[in-house]
Amino acid sequence: MSAAPVELVTFGETMGVFASHDLGPLRNGQRMVLGIAGSESNVAIGVRRLGHSVAWAGRVGADPIGRLVLRELRAEGVDISRAVIDHEASNGFMMKVHRSTATSEVIYSRRNSAGSTLSPADVPTELVAGARLLHITGITLALSESARNAVYTAIDVAKAHGVRISLDLNHRRTLWSDDDARAVLTDVISHCDFLFASEHEAALIVGARSALDAARALADLGAGHAVVKRGDLGYVASIDGDQFTGAAFTVPVADPVGAGDGFVAGYLASWLDGASPDDALRTANLVGAFVVAVVGDWEGLPTRAELDAFSARTDSVTR
Repeated sequence: MSAAPVELVTFGETMGVFASHDLGPLRNGQRMVLGIAGSESNVAIGVRRLGHSVAWAGRVGADPIGRLVLRELRAEGVDISRAVIDHEASNGFMMKVHRSTATSEVIYSRRNSAGSTLSPADVPTELVAGARLLHITGITLALSESARNAVYTAIDVAKAHGVRISLDLNHRRTLWSDDDARAVLTDVISHCDFLFASEHEAALIVGARSALDAARALADLGAGHAVVKRGDLGYVASIDGDQFTGAAFTVPVADPVGAGDGFVAGYLASWLDGASPDDALRTANLVGAFVVAVVGDWEGLPTRAELDAFSARTDSVTR
């Protein structure tokens, strides 16, 4: 693929996923299914399936997992022309163990992974400069100092060229402390146009308060669009001074992981479509429902045709 202009650019670490096939503890021995997952690449796939051009950049290992990452993203129509194959570091991976029908455990193996060595030199500056949206997450900010510098480089390029910036806080306590995260994320928020956070991530930044107050407080930090994702309770949002609330769609939940990324993908794709906040939130909610109904972080993301076929359901957004 050539580095042609795209609408959305994102980058970060995409990992291999070994997911248990059966219920039970890993120590009993499990059949595992290999796939991929990464917050930024999940969003890239979601926005691409909804009809927009997307590029993902990052570092992958020159190993079977790294090759699988590139193959899957390429198959989804995501531009990977600026991805770097690292011959010195292996690709990170995780094991997702379904301990029971109600509990699961995720075990990471990412120390010194190819993705953690991301640096400013790996940022596709020409793609960022020509895009409409740059999407970043707190995960990449937390991976390493060089990865954090890469995010700031991308932010500088985006701001210099009038590109809108989207941030999903995605705080991971296994990667950095609350205090370090709060300081960096608060600074990055001030540069963003779109902000997505869970309730506990919002509390990390603005303190404990109601979800709607948290959305308002996050918006006051600089983002015109601030959405607090509440899982099965739905969401609240403060968008250009207006407040919105919505209940989650009731669907059978096969796997809750990836719902937040699906929500973000639906919202950003809708903004690219020129949709109103009401419609963007409704679409985001629908995409999240599609994701949780299927096992896997991104496999359930809908195409535009699938979303349109489902969108006749009653709009759950109230204002």
